[in-house]
Amino acid sequence: MQTPSFIEDHISQIPALQLLQNLGYTYLTPDEVLKERQGKLSNVILEDILERQLMKFNEINFKGKVYPFSPANIRGAIDALKNITMFDGLITTNSKIYDLLTLGKSFEEAIGNDRKSFTINYIDWENPENNVYHVAEEFEVSRTANDKKYRPDIVLFVNGIPLCVIECKRSDMKAPIEQAISQHIRNQQEDGIPHLYKYSQILLALATNKSQYATTGTPKKFWATWKEQKLKEADLQKLINTPLSEDKKDRLFADRFKYVRKYFDNLETEGRLVTEQDKLLYALCSKDRLLELVYKYIVFDSGIKKIARYQQYFAIQDTLERIKVIIEDRRQGGVIWHTQGSGKSLTMVMLAKAISLEPQIIDPKVIIVTD
Repeated sequence: MQTPSFIEDHISQIPALQLLQNLGYTYLTPDEVLKERQGKLSNVILEDILERQLMKFNEINFKGKVYPFSPANIRGAIDALKNITMFDGLITTNSKIYDLLTLGKSFEEAIGNDRKSFTINYIDWENPENNVYHVAEEFEVSRTANDKKYRPDIVLFVNGIPLCVIECKRSDMKAPIEQAISQHIRNQQEDGIPHLYKYSQILLALATNKSQYATTGTPKKFWATWKEQKLKEADLQKLINTPLSEDKKDRLFADRFKYVRKYFDNLETEGRLVTEQDKLLYALCSKDRLLELVYKYIVFDSGIKKIARYQQYFAIQDTLERIKVIIEDRRQGGVIWHTQGSGKSLTMVMLAKAISLEPQIIDPKVIIVTD
């Protein structure tokens, strides 16, 4: 089958959009996205989706009864997330938003003769299926310094909140990953679109056969590769070659991608091989994993935002599984071996965080001994 002449980065972008839909993300057309943003390119939160979700899974349990939050407090939660200014810079603002997303926000509610504070959560971290997941492409955002726009290739939304931003590049161009990373860094500058990145938690740079990830504010030299230790390539092979429904294909190929629909229809018959791009999307953007990484494996360290490397993630996961086993009233112990400069302090902090968030470990105590 002859490969068509792809426009720009579509050879990376379209397979990413197909896989993300097979991972459970709902594709929004550019027109649908603009409608959700109330026609304003400065809006980056899909407010109607967020409002519906906040009303859906937030409830007040009080004296054995369940009550809904008032519409005014639901609106207040949206405004609290939407109206955080960039006065203190991107990372400080991002940290405030991270706390809001992970801890929720309290509001007073009057129930009968009582008036108490209750927390509205933006994301149901414990029950990923209670959230909704959307993907948009060419997400056009107004720049802060002028009337021009930047357009990240793909943005992933959880409950209408843009948590993941992705740049796609052709693998046959010069230094594609470096260009994708540079684009992310440019977009985060004060005269770029930091009002999108203040919500972002995971950033991806894709180029079919090479892919890297980072978080908000990460310098180019600290972008990393991910090696999935639990990947069953046969499962991923099956997933990437699972055809989209005709309705989904009609939506995806309705506009800019119409010129290559036949090519991708033929690929459904012939099948394609797993790429490094597929592996990274599968490892980091599967719904459970995305929420887990954001909730448990991001820390802010002296004004720097950091996300776990794969070695740290799997070491912590294995440690959690080990210490949950109790034999004769004693937990299992062990050692995590590190080389110098491999991030043991960060592993320690993330492990402590993961332990404190593990529901099976009641009232954990963490003792830190250093030399």
